[in-house]
Amino acid sequence: MEQRLVIYNTLTRSKQPFVPLHAPNVGMYVCGPTVYGDPHLGHARPAITFDIVFRYLRHLGYKVRYVRNITDVGHLEHDADEGDDKIEKKARLEQLEPMEVAQHYTNRYHDAMRALNVLPPSIEPHASGHIIEQEELVRQIMDNGYAYESNGSIYFDVEKYNHDHHYGVLSGRNIDDVKDASRELDGVGEKRHQVDFALWKKAQPEHIMRWPSPWSNGFPGWHCECTAMGRKYLGAEFDIHGGGMDLVFPHHECEIAQAVAAQGKPMVRYWMHNNMITINGQKMGKSLGNFITLEQFFTGSHQSLEKAYSPMTIRFFILSAHYRGTVDFSNEALLASEKGLERLMNGISDMERIQPSGKCDAETEAFVGGLRQRCYDAMNDDFSTPQVISYLFEACSHINKILDHKAAICAACLEELKATMRLFTFDLLGLSEDKGGADSHREEAFGKVVDMVLDLRAKAKAAKDWATSDHIRDELAAAGFEVKDTKDGVTWRLNK
Repeated sequence: MEQRLVIYNTLTRSKQPFVPLHAPNVGMYVCGPTVYGDPHLGHARPAITFDIVFRYLRHLGYKVRYVRNITDVGHLEHDADEGDDKIEKKARLEQLEPMEVAQHYTNRYHDAMRALNVLPPSIEPHASGHIIEQEELVRQIMDNGYAYESNGSIYFDVEKYNHDHHYGVLSGRNIDDVKDASRELDGVGEKRHQVDFALWKKAQPEHIMRWPSPWSNGFPGWHCECTAMGRKYLGAEFDIHGGGMDLVFPHHECEIAQAVAAQGKPMVRYWMHNNMITINGQKMGKSLGNFITLEQFFTGSHQSLEKAYSPMTIRFFILSAHYRGTVDFSNEALLASEKGLERLMNGISDMERIQPSGKCDAETEAFVGGLRQRCYDAMNDDFSTPQVISYLFEACSHINKILDHKAAICAACLEELKATMRLFTFDLLGLSEDKGGADSHREEAFGKVVDMVLDLRAKAKAAKDWATSDHIRDELAAAGFEVKDTKDGVTWRLNK
Protein backbone atom coordinates (compact mmCIF):
# COMPACT_ATOMS: atom_id res chain seq x y z
CA MET A 1 0.00 0.00 0.00
CA GLU A 2 1.21 3.51 -0.76
CA GLN A 3 2.59 5.48 2.18
CA ARG A 4 2.34 9.29 2.30
CA LEU A 5 5.30 10.73 4.15
CA VAL A 6 5.12 14.15 5.82
CA ILE A 7 8.29 15.98 6.95
CA TYR A 8 8.69 19.01 9.20
CA ASN A 9 10.55 21.63 7.15
CA THR A 10 12.52 24.10 9.29
CA LEU A 11 12.41 26.56 6.39
CA THR A 12 8.61 26.80 6.36
CA ARG A 13 8.16 25.93 10.06
CA SER A 14 5.49 23.43 9.07
CA LYS A 15 4.93 19.82 8.12
CA GLN A 16 4.86 19.26 4.37
CA PRO A 17 4.18 16.23 2.16
CA PHE A 18 7.47 14.83 0.92
CA VAL A 19 7.60 15.12 -2.85
CA PRO A 20 11.07 14.43 -4.29
CA LEU A 21 12.39 16.51 -7.15
CA HIS A 22 13.26 13.53 -9.30
CA ALA A 23 11.40 10.50 -7.91
CA PRO A 24 12.31 7.74 -7.36
CA ASN A 25 15.71 9.38 -6.76
CA VAL A 26 16.24 11.31 -3.51
CA GLY A 27 19.25 13.45 -2.62
CA MET A 28 20.05 13.93 1.09
CA TYR A 29 22.98 15.81 2.62
CA VAL A 30 23.72 15.70 6.35
CA CYS A 31 26.43 17.62 8.20
CA GLY A 32 28.91 15.17 9.65
CA PRO A 33 31.50 15.54 12.42
CA THR A 34 34.49 17.84 12.76
CA VAL A 35 37.07 15.16 13.50
CA TYR A 36 39.27 16.52 16.28
CA GLY A 37 38.04 14.42 19.23
CA ASP A 38 36.22 11.23 20.15
CA PRO A 39 32.55 11.02 19.14
CA HIS A 40 30.08 11.70 21.96
CA LEU A 41 26.36 11.37 22.54
CA GLY A 42 25.77 14.65 20.71
CA HIS A 43 27.23 13.08 17.57
CA ALA A 44 25.08 9.97 17.96
CA ARG A 45 21.78 11.82 17.74
CA PRO A 46 22.03 13.28 14.20
CA ALA A 47 23.68 10.10 12.94
CA ILE A 48 20.83 7.95 14.28
CA THR A 49 18.13 10.45 13.29
CA PHE A 50 19.17 10.56 9.65
CA ASP A 51 19.93 6.84 9.63
CA ILE A 52 16.20 6.40 10.33
CA VAL A 53 15.35 8.79 7.47
CA PHE A 54 17.74 6.93 5.14
CA ARG A 55 16.35 3.51 6.10
CA TYR A 56 12.72 4.56 5.75
CA LEU A 57 13.10 6.35 2.42
CA ARG A 58 14.83 3.29 0.99
CA HIS A 59 12.09 1.07 2.42
CA LEU A 60 9.49 3.21 0.63
CA GLY A 61 11.27 2.41 -2.64
CA TYR A 62 13.31 5.57 -3.16
CA LYS A 63 16.86 5.38 -4.51
CA VAL A 64 18.62 7.56 -1.95
CA ARG A 65 22.01 9.18 -2.44
CA TYR A 66 23.00 10.02 1.11
CA VAL A 67 25.98 12.37 1.49
CA ARG A 68 27.47 12.94 4.96
CA ASN A 69 30.66 14.98 5.09
CA ILE A 70 33.78 14.87 7.22
CA THR A 71 35.02 18.34 8.28
CA ASP A 72 38.81 18.15 8.42
CA VAL A 73 39.73 21.77 7.68
CA GLY A 74 38.36 25.29 8.11
CA HIS A 75 36.28 24.83 11.26
CA LEU A 76 37.75 27.44 13.58
CA GLU A 77 37.25 27.61 17.34
CA HIS A 78 33.83 28.80 18.57
CA ASP A 79 32.50 28.52 14.98
CA ALA A 80 34.13 31.92 14.32
CA ASP A 81 36.20 33.49 11.53
CA GLU A 82 39.20 34.03 13.78
CA GLY A 83 41.25 31.74 16.01
CA ASP A 84 42.78 28.30 15.60
CA ASP A 85 41.55 25.57 13.30
CA LYS A 86 40.18 22.92 15.68
CA ILE A 87 42.09 20.09 14.01
CA GLU A 88 45.33 22.01 13.62
CA LYS A 89 45.25 23.04 17.30
CA LYS A 90 44.81 19.40 18.31
CA ALA A 91 47.70 18.43 16.01
CA ARG A 92 50.04 20.95 17.65
CA LEU A 93 49.09 19.74 21.13
CA GLU A 94 49.74 16.11 20.20
CA GLN A 95 52.70 16.85 17.88
CA LEU A 96 51.05 15.15 14.93
CA GLU A 97 50.24 16.02 11.34
CA PRO A 98 46.72 17.54 11.12
CA MET A 99 45.64 14.78 8.72
CA GLU A 100 46.90 12.23 11.26
CA VAL A 101 44.52 13.72 13.81
CA ALA A 102 41.66 13.83 11.29
CA GLN A 103 42.21 10.22 10.21
CA HIS A 104 42.44 8.92 13.79
CA TYR A 105 39.18 10.52 14.89
CA THR A 106 37.44 9.66 11.60
CA ASN A 107 38.28 6.02 12.33
CA ARG A 108 36.97 6.40 15.89
CA TYR A 109 33.75 7.96 14.56
CA HIS A 110 33.26 5.08 12.12
CA ASP A 111 33.82 2.51 14.89
CA ALA A 112 31.14 4.18 17.02
CA MET A 113 28.70 4.36 14.10
CA ARG A 114 29.11 0.64 13.41
CA ALA A 115 28.47 -0.15 17.08
CA LEU A 116 25.28 1.95 16.93
CA ASN A 117 24.20 0.10 13.75
CA VAL A 118 24.22 3.35 11.74
CA LEU A 119 24.39 2.56 8.03
CA PRO A 120 27.27 4.19 6.14
CA PRO A 121 26.29 7.01 3.78
CA SER A 122 26.44 6.63 0.00
CA ILE A 123 29.26 9.19 -0.18
CA GLU A 124 31.42 10.58 2.63
CA PRO A 125 33.39 13.53 1.19
CA HIS A 126 36.14 15.29 3.13
CA ALA A 127 36.39 19.09 3.10
CA SER A 128 40.15 18.91 2.44
CA GLY A 129 39.51 16.86 -0.70
CA HIS A 130 37.23 19.50 -2.24
CA ILE A 131 39.28 22.71 -2.11
CA ILE A 132 38.88 23.29 -5.86
CA GLU A 133 35.07 23.10 -5.61
CA GLN A 134 35.09 25.52 -2.68
CA GLU A 135 37.33 27.98 -4.53
CA GLU A 136 34.94 27.81 -7.49
CA LEU A 137 32.00 28.58 -5.19
CA VAL A 138 33.85 31.62 -3.79
CA ARG A 139 34.67 32.80 -7.31
CA GLN A 140 31.02 32.60 -8.38
CA ILE A 141 29.87 34.55 -5.32
CA MET A 142 32.50 37.24 -6.00
CA ASP A 143 31.56 37.45 -9.69
CA ASN A 144 27.93 38.04 -8.66
CA GLY A 145 28.95 40.91 -6.36
CA TYR A 146 28.21 39.33 -2.98
CA ALA A 147 31.75 39.01 -1.65
CA TYR A 148 34.84 41.19 -1.28
CA GLU A 149 38.57 40.73 -0.75
CA SER A 150 40.34 42.08 2.31
CA ASN A 151 44.07 41.44 2.87
CA GLY A 152 43.96 38.16 0.97
CA SER A 153 40.82 36.88 2.68
CA ILE A 154 37.35 36.78 1.09
CA TYR A 155 34.24 37.73 3.04
CA PHE A 156 30.56 37.35 2.20
CA ASP A 157 28.79 40.73 2.07
CA VAL A 158 25.74 39.95 4.19
CA GLU A 159 24.29 43.47 3.97
CA LYS A 160 24.45 43.52 0.16
CA TYR A 161 22.91 40.04 0.01
CA ASN A 162 20.13 40.98 2.44
CA HIS A 163 19.28 44.02 0.31
CA ASP A 164 18.61 41.76 -2.69
CA HIS A 165 17.38 38.62 -0.93
CA HIS A 166 16.71 37.68 2.70
CA TYR A 167 19.44 36.73 5.15
CA GLY A 168 17.70 35.04 8.09
CA VAL A 169 15.06 33.11 6.16
CA LEU A 170 15.90 29.82 7.93
CA SER A 171 16.64 30.99 11.47
CA GLY A 172 14.10 33.82 11.57
CA ARG A 173 16.80 36.27 12.66
CA ASN A 174 16.54 39.89 11.66
CA ILE A 175 19.79 41.25 10.23
CA ASP A 176 19.20 44.66 11.83
CA ASP A 177 19.08 43.03 15.26
CA VAL A 178 22.27 41.10 14.51
CA LYS A 179 23.95 44.29 13.31
CA ASP A 180 22.84 46.23 16.40
CA ALA A 181 24.29 43.54 18.66
CA SER A 182 27.71 43.86 17.00
CA ARG A 183 27.67 47.55 16.02
CA GLU A 184 30.39 48.49 18.49
CA LEU A 185 32.73 46.11 16.65
CA ASP A 186 32.09 47.49 13.14
CA GLY A 187 35.23 48.49 11.33
CA VAL A 188 37.45 46.31 13.51
CA GLY A 189 39.65 43.85 11.60
CA GLU A 190 39.25 42.88 7.95
CA LYS A 191 35.46 42.74 7.69
CA ARG A 192 33.26 45.62 6.59
CA HIS A 193 30.66 44.43 9.09
CA GLN A 194 30.89 41.89 11.86
CA VAL A 195 27.91 39.98 10.40
CA ASP A 196 29.98 39.18 7.29
CA PHE A 197 31.48 35.70 7.26
CA ALA A 198 34.65 34.23 5.75
CA LEU A 199 34.55 32.38 2.45
CA TRP A 200 38.35 32.11 2.24
CA LYS A 201 40.94 32.88 4.90
CA LYS A 202 44.52 33.89 4.22
CA ALA A 203 46.75 31.61 6.26
CA GLN A 204 49.02 33.13 8.86
CA PRO A 205 52.70 32.07 8.72
CA GLU A 206 52.24 29.50 11.51
CA HIS A 207 49.15 27.94 9.89
CA ILE A 208 49.95 24.43 8.60
CA MET A 209 46.83 23.65 6.55
CA ARG A 210 46.93 25.90 3.47
CA TRP A 211 46.23 25.73 -0.24
CA PRO A 212 46.98 28.11 -3.17
CA SER A 213 44.13 30.26 -4.46
CA PRO A 214 43.75 33.36 -6.68
CA TRP A 215 43.60 35.46 -3.51
CA SER A 216 46.19 33.98 -1.15
CA ASN A 217 47.62 30.79 0.25
CA GLY A 218 44.95 29.89 2.72
CA PHE A 219 41.96 27.70 3.47
CA PRO A 220 38.17 27.80 2.91
CA GLY A 221 35.67 29.10 5.44
CA TRP A 222 33.71 26.48 7.35
CA HIS A 223 30.37 27.21 5.66
CA CYS A 224 31.70 26.70 2.12
CA GLU A 225 32.33 22.98 2.29
CA CYS A 226 28.73 21.79 2.60
CA THR A 227 27.45 24.08 -0.14
CA ALA A 228 30.25 23.06 -2.50
CA MET A 229 30.06 19.33 -1.80
CA GLY A 230 26.27 19.26 -1.75
CA ARG A 231 26.19 20.81 -5.23
CA LYS A 232 28.91 18.47 -6.53
CA TYR A 233 27.23 15.23 -5.50
CA LEU A 234 23.53 16.12 -5.41
CA GLY A 235 23.17 18.92 -7.96
CA ALA A 236 22.21 22.59 -7.87
CA GLU A 237 18.93 21.68 -6.15
CA PHE A 238 18.25 18.62 -4.01
CA ASP A 239 15.68 17.27 -1.59
CA ILE A 240 16.87 17.13 2.04
CA HIS A 241 19.59 18.83 4.08
CA GLY A 242 19.89 17.72 7.68
CA GLY A 243 21.88 18.37 10.83
CA GLY A 244 21.64 19.39 14.44
CA MET A 245 19.49 22.35 15.48
CA ASP A 246 22.64 24.16 16.63
CA LEU A 247 23.64 24.43 12.94
CA VAL A 248 20.55 26.42 11.88
CA PHE A 249 22.50 29.62 12.61
CA PRO A 250 25.01 30.47 11.43
CA HIS A 251 26.05 27.41 9.40
CA HIS A 252 22.89 26.54 7.49
CA GLU A 253 21.78 30.17 7.20
CA CYS A 254 25.13 30.90 5.55
CA GLU A 255 24.77 27.86 3.30
CA ILE A 256 21.48 29.19 1.96
CA ALA A 257 23.00 32.62 1.34
CA GLN A 258 26.01 31.12 -0.45
CA ALA A 259 23.87 28.97 -2.74
CA VAL A 260 21.54 31.84 -3.70
CA ALA A 261 24.47 34.24 -4.17
CA ALA A 262 26.33 31.74 -6.37
CA GLN A 263 23.51 30.31 -8.50
CA GLY A 264 20.58 32.68 -8.05
CA LYS A 265 18.28 30.13 -6.38
CA PRO A 266 18.12 28.02 -3.19
CA MET A 267 19.77 24.62 -3.18
CA VAL A 268 17.64 22.72 -0.62
CA ARG A 269 13.89 22.02 -0.52
CA TYR A 270 13.47 20.38 2.92
CA TRP A 271 15.61 21.43 5.88
CA MET A 272 15.51 18.92 8.75
CA HIS A 273 17.04 19.47 12.19
CA ASN A 274 17.30 17.18 15.18
CA ASN A 275 17.19 18.77 18.62
CA MET A 276 19.96 18.68 21.19
CA ILE A 277 21.08 16.26 23.87
CA THR A 278 21.20 18.07 27.20
CA ILE A 279 22.70 17.38 30.62
CA ASN A 280 20.69 19.02 33.38
CA GLY A 281 19.12 21.26 30.76
CA GLN A 282 22.45 22.40 29.27
CA LYS A 283 23.53 21.46 25.74
CA MET A 284 26.05 18.64 25.60
CA GLY A 285 29.15 19.45 23.58
CA LYS A 286 32.93 19.58 23.47
CA SER A 287 33.02 23.37 23.71
CA LEU A 288 31.16 23.23 27.04
CA GLY A 289 33.30 20.42 28.43
CA ASN A 290 30.27 18.45 29.63
CA PHE A 291 30.21 15.74 27.00
CA ILE A 292 30.42 11.98 27.53
CA THR A 293 32.08 10.04 24.73
CA LEU A 294 30.33 7.05 23.22
CA GLU A 295 33.18 4.79 24.29
CA GLN A 296 32.66 5.97 27.89
CA PHE A 297 28.98 5.01 27.61
CA PHE A 298 29.91 1.61 26.21
CA THR A 299 32.49 0.95 28.97
CA GLY A 300 30.93 2.88 31.89
CA SER A 301 34.21 4.77 32.39
CA HIS A 302 32.81 8.20 33.28
CA GLN A 303 32.04 9.61 36.71
CA SER A 304 28.48 10.54 35.68
CA LEU A 305 27.63 6.97 34.67
CA GLU A 306 26.39 4.36 37.12
CA LYS A 307 27.29 1.52 34.70
CA ALA A 308 28.12 0.70 31.12
CA TYR A 309 25.34 0.95 28.53
CA SER A 310 25.27 -1.06 25.31
CA PRO A 311 25.23 0.69 21.92
CA MET A 312 21.68 -0.58 21.36
CA THR A 313 20.57 0.94 24.67
CA ILE A 314 21.97 4.29 23.48
CA ARG A 315 20.18 3.91 20.15
CA PHE A 316 16.90 3.01 21.88
CA PHE A 317 17.35 5.98 24.25
CA ILE A 318 17.65 8.38 21.31
CA LEU A 319 14.74 6.83 19.38
CA SER A 320 12.48 6.97 22.43
CA ALA A 321 12.14 10.73 21.91
CA HIS A 322 11.01 12.44 18.72
CA TYR A 323 14.01 13.77 16.83
CA ARG A 324 12.75 17.37 17.12
CA GLY A 325 12.37 17.14 20.91
CA THR A 326 15.15 17.59 23.43
CA VAL A 327 16.62 14.56 25.18
CA ASP A 328 17.92 15.16 28.70
CA PHE A 329 20.61 12.73 29.81
CA SER A 330 20.29 10.88 33.11
CA ASN A 331 21.18 7.44 34.37
CA GLU A 332 17.50 6.93 35.17
CA ALA A 333 16.55 7.57 31.54
CA LEU A 334 19.22 5.19 30.27
CA LEU A 335 18.17 2.48 32.73
CA ALA A 336 14.58 2.90 31.54
CA SER A 337 15.79 2.56 27.93
CA GLU A 338 17.72 -0.58 28.85
CA LYS A 339 14.55 -2.08 30.36
CA GLY A 340 12.47 -0.97 27.37
CA LEU A 341 14.89 -2.51 24.89
CA GLU A 342 14.96 -5.74 26.91
CA ARG A 343 11.15 -5.85 26.92
CA LEU A 344 11.02 -5.41 23.16
CA MET A 345 13.67 -8.05 22.46
CA ASN A 346 12.01 -10.47 24.87
CA GLY A 347 8.70 -9.96 23.07
CA ILE A 348 10.30 -10.76 19.71
CA SER A 349 12.00 -13.82 21.20
CA ASP A 350 8.76 -14.96 22.87
CA MET A 351 6.94 -14.97 19.52
CA GLU A 352 8.95 -18.05 18.58
CA ARG A 353 7.31 -20.01 21.43
CA ILE A 354 3.75 -19.27 20.29
CA GLN A 355 1.82 -22.26 19.02
CA PRO A 356 -0.82 -20.98 16.56
CA SER A 357 -4.46 -21.95 16.94
CA GLY A 358 -6.92 -22.86 14.24
CA LYS A 359 -8.21 -19.30 14.22
CA CYS A 360 -7.70 -15.92 15.90
CA ASP A 361 -10.00 -14.38 18.43
CA ALA A 362 -11.58 -11.14 17.22
CA GLU A 363 -9.38 -8.86 19.34
CA THR A 364 -6.13 -10.49 18.15
CA GLU A 365 -7.21 -10.45 14.52
CA ALA A 366 -8.07 -6.74 14.72
CA PHE A 367 -4.85 -5.87 16.58
CA VAL A 368 -2.51 -7.75 14.24
CA GLY A 369 -4.45 -6.61 11.18
CA GLY A 370 -3.96 -2.94 12.09
CA LEU A 371 -0.48 -3.00 13.64
CA ARG A 372 1.59 -2.59 10.48
CA GLN A 373 -0.38 0.41 9.20
CA ARG A 374 -0.38 2.09 12.63
CA CYS A 375 3.42 1.84 12.66
CA TYR A 376 3.57 3.17 9.11
CA ASP A 377 1.29 6.07 10.07
CA ALA A 378 3.68 6.99 12.89
CA MET A 379 6.72 6.89 10.59
CA ASN A 380 4.87 8.86 7.93
CA ASP A 381 4.14 11.58 10.50
CA ASP A 382 7.64 13.09 10.48
CA PHE A 383 9.38 9.89 11.61
CA SER A 384 7.64 9.53 14.99
CA THR A 385 9.81 6.72 16.37
CA PRO A 386 8.43 7.04 19.96
CA GLN A 387 4.96 6.25 18.62
CA VAL A 388 6.28 3.24 16.71
CA ILE A 389 7.95 1.96 19.89
CA SER A 390 4.71 2.37 21.84
CA TYR A 391 2.87 0.25 19.26
CA LEU A 392 5.60 -2.41 19.44
CA PHE A 393 5.21 -2.45 23.23
CA GLU A 394 1.46 -3.02 22.76
CA ALA A 395 2.38 -5.98 20.57
CA CYS A 396 4.64 -7.34 23.33
CA SER A 397 1.72 -7.17 25.77
CA HIS A 398 -0.48 -9.03 23.29
CA ILE A 399 2.22 -11.67 22.80
CA ASN A 400 2.18 -12.28 26.57
CA LYS A 401 -1.61 -12.67 26.48
CA ILE A 402 -1.29 -15.29 23.76
CA LEU A 403 1.41 -17.17 25.68
CA ASP A 404 -0.78 -17.07 28.81
CA HIS A 405 -3.61 -18.57 26.71
CA LYS A 406 -5.74 -15.46 27.25
CA ALA A 407 -5.84 -14.84 23.49
CA ALA A 408 -5.62 -17.02 20.39
CA ILE A 409 -3.76 -16.42 17.13
CA CYS A 410 -3.89 -18.31 13.84
CA ALA A 411 -0.82 -19.20 11.75
CA ALA A 412 -1.34 -16.45 9.16
CA CYS A 413 -1.76 -13.74 11.80
CA LEU A 414 1.28 -15.04 13.69
CA GLU A 415 3.43 -14.74 10.56
CA GLU A 416 2.12 -11.20 9.97
CA LEU A 417 2.88 -10.27 13.60
CA LYS A 418 6.41 -11.65 13.32
CA ALA A 419 7.03 -9.86 10.02
CA THR A 420 5.75 -6.52 11.35
CA MET A 421 7.74 -6.71 14.57
CA ARG A 422 10.94 -7.59 12.74
CA LEU A 423 10.44 -4.99 10.02
CA PHE A 424 10.00 -2.05 12.37
CA THR A 425 12.37 -3.19 15.13
CA PHE A 426 15.32 -4.37 13.07
CA ASP A 427 15.02 -2.95 9.54
CA LEU A 428 13.54 0.49 10.19
CA LEU A 429 14.48 1.38 13.78
CA GLY A 430 17.83 -0.34 13.24
CA LEU A 431 17.84 -2.09 16.61
CA SER A 432 19.77 -5.30 17.04
CA GLU A 433 19.94 -8.04 19.65
CA ASP A 434 23.18 -9.53 18.35
CA LYS A 435 26.26 -8.14 20.11
CA GLY A 436 28.51 -10.21 17.89
CA GLY A 437 32.00 -11.62 18.50
CA ALA A 438 33.00 -12.88 21.95
CA ASP A 439 29.86 -11.48 23.61
CA SER A 440 27.64 -13.53 21.30
CA HIS A 441 29.69 -16.68 21.93
CA ARG A 442 29.53 -16.18 25.71
CA GLU A 443 25.76 -15.65 25.63
CA GLU A 444 25.27 -18.82 23.57
CA ALA A 445 27.39 -20.85 26.01
CA PHE A 446 25.59 -19.22 28.96
CA GLY A 447 22.21 -20.23 27.55
CA LYS A 448 23.32 -23.83 27.06
CA VAL A 449 24.39 -24.08 30.71
CA VAL A 450 21.04 -22.73 31.95
CA ASP A 451 19.16 -25.14 29.66
CA MET A 452 21.24 -28.01 31.07
CA VAL A 453 20.36 -27.02 34.66
CA LEU A 454 16.67 -26.80 33.75
CA ASP A 455 16.92 -30.22 32.12
CA LEU A 456 18.22 -31.61 35.45
CA ARG A 457 15.26 -29.92 37.16
CA ALA A 458 12.86 -31.53 34.68
CA LYS A 459 14.34 -34.96 35.39
CA ALA A 460 14.01 -34.36 39.14
CA LYS A 461 10.34 -33.42 38.67
CA ALA A 462 9.76 -36.53 36.54
CA ALA A 463 11.24 -38.64 39.34
CA LYS A 464 9.02 -36.75 41.84
CA ASP A 465 12.14 -35.47 43.58
CA TRP A 466 10.39 -32.26 44.56
CA ALA A 467 13.10 -31.14 46.96
CA THR A 468 15.77 -31.10 44.23
CA SER A 469 13.37 -29.51 41.73
CA ASP A 470 12.45 -26.71 44.14
CA HIS A 471 16.08 -26.21 45.18
CA ILE A 472 17.19 -25.69 41.55
CA ARG A 473 14.31 -23.25 40.94
CA ASP A 474 15.07 -21.29 44.14
CA GLU A 475 18.80 -21.10 43.43
CA LEU A 476 18.12 -19.84 39.90
CA ALA A 477 15.70 -17.23 41.29
CA ALA A 478 18.30 -16.09 43.81
CA ALA A 479 20.78 -15.64 40.94
CA GLY A 480 18.26 -13.43 39.10
CA PHE A 481 16.64 -15.97 36.78
CA GLU A 482 12.90 -15.96 36.20
CA VAL A 483 11.71 -19.52 35.53
CA LYS A 484 8.15 -20.17 34.36
CA ASP A 485 6.37 -23.50 34.02
CA THR A 486 3.79 -23.11 31.25
CA LYS A 487 1.50 -25.45 29.35
CA ASP A 488 3.98 -25.26 26.47
CA GLY A 489 7.06 -26.04 28.57
CA VAL A 490 9.58 -24.26 30.78
CA THR A 491 10.85 -20.77 29.90
CA TRP A 492 13.56 -18.68 31.52
CA ARG A 493 15.08 -15.23 31.32
CA LEU A 494 17.67 -13.32 33.28
CA ASN A 495 16.25 -10.22 34.94
CA LYS A 496 18.67 -7.30 34.75
